[in-house]
Amino acid sequence: MSEETKSNYILPIIISLVLASGIIGGQLLSNVTKKSSSEIQKLEDILSLLDKNYVDKVDKDSVFEATISDMLHKLDPHSNYIAARDMKSVNESIEGKFGGVGIRFLLLRDTICVTNIIPNSPSEQAGVKAGDKIIKVNGKKLHGKNTTNDMVLAALKGEPGTSVKVTILRGKKQLNVTLIRGIIPISSIPCAYMLDKQTGYILISEFSQVTAEEFYTESSKLVKQGMTKLVLDLRNNPGGVMASAIEIADDFLAKNNKILRSKGKNEGEHTYYSTSGGHLEKTKLVVLINAHSASASEILAGAIQDNDRGVIVGRRSYGKGLIQKDEILRDGSSLRLTIARYYTPSGRCIQRSYKGGYESYMKDEERIARNEFFKPDSSIFVDSLKFKTKHGRTVYGGGGIMPDVFVPGDTTGTSFYFTELQWSGAPRAFAFDFMQQNRSKWSNSKDFVQQFQVSDELLKKFVAFAQKDFHVQKDPIGFAVSKELIKRALKAEIASQNWTEEGYYRVINPFDKELMKAISCFN
Repeated sequence: MSEETKSNYILPIIISLVLASGIIGGQLLSNVTKKSSSEIQKLEDILSLLDKNYVDKVDKDSVFEATISDMLHKLDPHSNYIAARDMKSVNESIEGKFGGVGIRFLLLRDTICVTNIIPNSPSEQAGVKAGDKIIKVNGKKLHGKNTTNDMVLAALKGEPGTSVKVTILRGKKQLNVTLIRGIIPISSIPCAYMLDKQTGYILISEFSQVTAEEFYTESSKLVKQGMTKLVLDLRNNPGGVMASAIEIADDFLAKNNKILRSKGKNEGEHTYYSTSGGHLEKTKLVVLINAHSASASEILAGAIQDNDRGVIVGRRSYGKGLIQKDEILRDGSSLRLTIARYYTPSGRCIQRSYKGGYESYMKDEERIARNEFFKPDSSIFVDSLKFKTKHGRTVYGGGGIMPDVFVPGDTTGTSFYFTELQWSGAPRAFAFDFMQQNRSKWSNSKDFVQQFQVSDELLKKFVAFAQKDFHVQKDPIGFAVSKELIKRALKAEIASQNWTEEGYYRVINPFDKELMKAISCFN
């Protein structure tokens, strides 16, 4: 926190003292103000000298913002500064919505290619179709080698109710369409479907303000389809809004089970309990986590584990046991300050140590050094961090949620060639071209998964496409090692062109060893 910001909090208190204490309070106010002004002036002097004398051009705003971030990171890794220009996208993620036209797109051959239309969106209502190419926005050309994703988003997003004119290329025909921007939901549950007649699968990608509502809707649909068992996938979920995680935990727990306790110097202590009437109280549950499951994900997983309500499967979670609150500054930027620690129902604080500094913490160097991708690290199991679950099982704090069932990472069939293909974007681009001629062949994702296979001939065309258009040189050895993975990835991308994430996960989930282990745990 900068000295100026500190003064914003301190000055009202000091002014109160002045009213009560007269001249003594006045002297105190004067001293604090002088110190604050002196520190601010010092920073201004340094920035001015950099601007005048540094060897290269200096962006003073960037230097200033980096200084604030570095200062906050000295306190803990999760206190942070968010510039005003970034607050809009941050708020969109929290609120789970934005103003836009409702398309998904990719930049292919320097052209905006529409891959999916969001249902009930302005684009769907105006007749825009998957496969269309947008070549102009508001009469201005928006294609070519200098076009970026950020440019496209800036042109198409905007306040709901405002209009944007787009020129579409459909085949060889140009169409001019006026779109009235609307509120576009950002789904935090991109995939929910039945794995078999009794087992449901729900993937939560993050926690926004509307995630609990989304979860209730999607899980209720699966219950109507016969779900009595659920695999809840929290892998790679970085967290988000704590209240949503608490509300979802409540869906599984009977009345008066502890979900979470939080404690902070200025926030006091709060304990959250489950209420009655959770619609999944009788549903069998397995939760998937990994090293990138953090924050609100860990709150949910910890509540399930400590109440012995379900089985946790995967690898140790991230280890973020701190709660942040955004304090908006006068210029619209924000200080995201750590205000409390949270504790799971058994009393665990799962925050891992950050004594090694910010960089080491963010890289999670200890976990890498101990090779936890393939085996659990028993060194974190120390008696001082031992706790008991509701039914007396032993669990440990101090570094994330350790799963009840550990599953090592699966690297079968991987190669540098496969990784390069994935990072290049070639599978998605090839899938777009493929679906231009095959978009109406399958009525639903389930039929597609059962009926379609990537032939060797199609695979050959893809490899040639990746080499020609994306400069990924074929590696015969890597290709031989990863052939089946490449086929699977290509099929998944083709499925996502029609059925977004549900199509994608219907293809890859049957080969997911962690998911298969989770299903076996119901027995």
